[in-house]
Parts: sequence; structure tokens; C-alpha cells
Amino acid sequence: MVFMVPISPMVVYGYVAQQSYGMVPFVYFVGIIAMLFTALSYREMSKKFPFAGSVYSYVQRGFNPHVGFIAGWMILADYLIIPAQLYAFTAIWIHGLLPGVPSWIWVILFAAAITLINVRGVAMMNRTNWILLVLELLALVLFLFFGLRYVFLLHHGAGGFSIHPFYQPGKINAGFIASATSIAALSFLGFDGISTLSEEAKRPTKDVGNATVFALIILGVLFMLQTYLAALVHPNYSNLDPNLGFFQLSRDAGGTFLYDFILIVTILAAGIANTLVAQSAVSRILYSMGRDELLPFSKFFSKIHERTQTPLNSTLLVAVISVVLALAVPAEDLIRFINFGALSSFMLLNATVFIYFYLKQRQFKHFIRYLLLPLIGFAIVAYVWSGFDRPTFIFGLSWLALGIVLGAVKSNFYKKTPVVLEGI
Repeated sequence: MVFMVPISPMVVYGYVAQQSYGMVPFVYFVGIIAMLFTALSYREMSKKFPFAGSVYSYVQRGFNPHVGFIAGWMILADYLIIPAQLYAFTAIWIHGLLPGVPSWIWVILFAAAITLINVRGVAMMNRTNWILLVLELLALVLFLFFGLRYVFLLHHGAGGFSIHPFYQPGKINAGFIASATSIAALSFLGFDGISTLSEEAKRPTKDVGNATVFALIILGVLFMLQTYLAALVHPNYSNLDPNLGFFQLSRDAGGTFLYDFILIVTILAAGIANTLVAQSAVSRILYSMGRDELLPFSKFFSKIHERTQTPLNSTLLVAVISVVLALAVPAEDLIRFINFGALSSFMLLNATVFIYFYLKQRQFKHFIRYLLLPLIGFAIVAYVWSGFDRPTFIFGLSWLALGIVLGAVKSNFYKKTPVVLEGI
């Protein structure tokens, strides 16, 4: 829940509203449906393969070791960019509050603090997450209180219930759903991060899959609720700032107090809570791929801290990459590139459930569970994937090509199987 961020629509609301004609809650509803089938596929694979590495480990063991490497490589593009994007936006928001301090200083300070917590281990990360989760939910409750008062008691904004945030005649078509949902998918990324901690969970075969599905549903409902009320508070989406839109309408509903409080909590949520688990997830994927000797300098990535039992080198490297990207690449470009890797790997995951359970294990009597549901998940994600713009495809396909070349070099042109998978 912390990785997905209960208030994450507040971060991208202005941008998504302009791309969806103000139908933000509808976009999130489509997002729930699109991601639910993939979450069910995660649950099936986590029961069978309780290993760190998320989709990399699942596709590697359930489909093919080399295809698994490509799946892991693609989701790396997502996870490596997420911390950088969060640092960049956090620095922008803080600079707005404290313009006298350069943004790059905030990027470095937040990265150092996050890295220290992650190196200390999951227990410390868990305690930090609970505190920040409470703050996020408090900000959400305050917005709901002031928003409901503003619309239904003071009769401002839309003045009452409206169907427009969910449906506007003539504006919903296949292309709109694909493109808008590919943007909103950013808020749903994170439910899959649960599976990266399988080797640190007490009951991974049971808890990881259930947590994945429940987190997606709970957060999806919260996303729809807050964005619907936001649309009622400020129906004219066209005059919202893409980066500060939600904060602007919060000022409409609750004045300067609500504006400042939600902005500060969002800074803490994005700069600490979300980045904390994002960095944790990607460092464990790098560790898992390094342990399998599928990356250059694999011994470096597979290094475990003796006392905290965390992937030390992977965590430190992710921190350095995040800082460099946050300082060198515009935040708007980072947003566009994040989803490509995740959705690409989600397609491979859904295909793997079908291939492993239905074709390899020949569990034909469970055709709904292992044939129908994963293939629906594959089709939905593929459709959303088709909504990316041209620059995103250029970036994503270039990253894919680099992964194919790297995989060929490390596996003797895909002839060598990782040692840990021999006999599987």
C-alpha cells in the first residue's frame, strides 16, 4: 500500500485530468480491471515460486530462464526510474516551499536517508512505512471531509453528484481508454513490489499473493473515491496545473491549511515512503539476477550485508543511479518512460501462468484459473501497452534491445542455463 501510495492520484491528478477530459475516476476504474487479472497471476506464481525477484523469478522458472531474464530486464527499466522520478518531483515541491535551497540538494539528502534505512533492513523500513501510511490516510480523510463539505453543504464546485467524471458522451473510445489508462497505470505500479520480498516474508506462499490482490483492490477504490470528489470540487479541469492540480483544488475546498498539509504529506509520501519501497524492490531484483549470474559483475550485485542481510551493493548502486537520473532527466520524461517496462513484464507474467500451469503441468480442469483469466490479463495489458506514445516506444524498445544483447552475451547466445536452475 505504501509503494502504491494511497494518495498517489494527488501527484498526477492535473496531468491525468487533462489527458482524460476530466474523467479521472473512470480511468482508475479501468486501471483496477486491467491490473486485477495480473494481480491474480502474481498470486498463482507466488504460491509456486516463493523467491525474490518478482516477475523475473516467476517467468524464469515457469516459462524459460532466458525469457525470465528479459522479463526481469524490462521491469528493471520501471524500478530504476521510479526512485529518480520521485526524487525529482519531491525536490520540485520542496523548492516551491523553500525556494532559497537548490533542488539538487534535496535530491541528494532524500537519497542518502532512503539508502540508510534500506541498508538497515526490512524491519526498520516497515516501522517507517507505518508512520507515513498513517499520515497519508490522515491527509486523505481531511480532503474527503473538506471536499464533501465544499460540494454538498456549501454547494460549490459541481454542487452535488455528477456523472461527468465517469462518462461524457462522444469522448470515450478505444484509443482514449488505452492512452489514458497507460498514464494512470503509474499509480497502480507497486502491488507487484510485494513479491520482491518473498524471501523475507514469514509465509510467502500464502501471504504474498493475497497481499498483492488485496492491496490492488483497496488502493483502487481509494483512488476512485478521491479523484471523483476532486472532480466535483473543481469541474473545470482545463485550468489545472499538470503538476499542482490537486493541490490547487484542495485550496478551493479547505483553504491554505489543506493546501499546505496535503503538499507536505505528499512530499513525505513520495520522497520517503514510496521511494523507500521502490529502492528496496529494485535492489532485490538486481540481487536475484546477480545471484543467478545473469548480469555483468554478478558477484557485486549478489553481495549481502552480513549483519542486516540486505543486498548492500545493489541498494547503493540504485541510489547512485536514481540521483543521476533525477538531476539529469526532466521529471516529465521520467513519467512517460516508467510504465513501459512494467506493462511489458506483466504481459510475460500472464503468459507464464498459462504456459506453466496449463501447458506444462497439464492442469486442464482448471481452465478458468490457468487459461481464461491469465489470457484476459494478457490481452488487457497488451491493449493498454498499445497506448504509449512514440518517445516511450523508442525508449522501451531500445532498452529491450540492450537486454537481448546482454542476455545473449551472458548465456553464450542463450545456450547456457543459470546454475541455480539446472535440473528445473
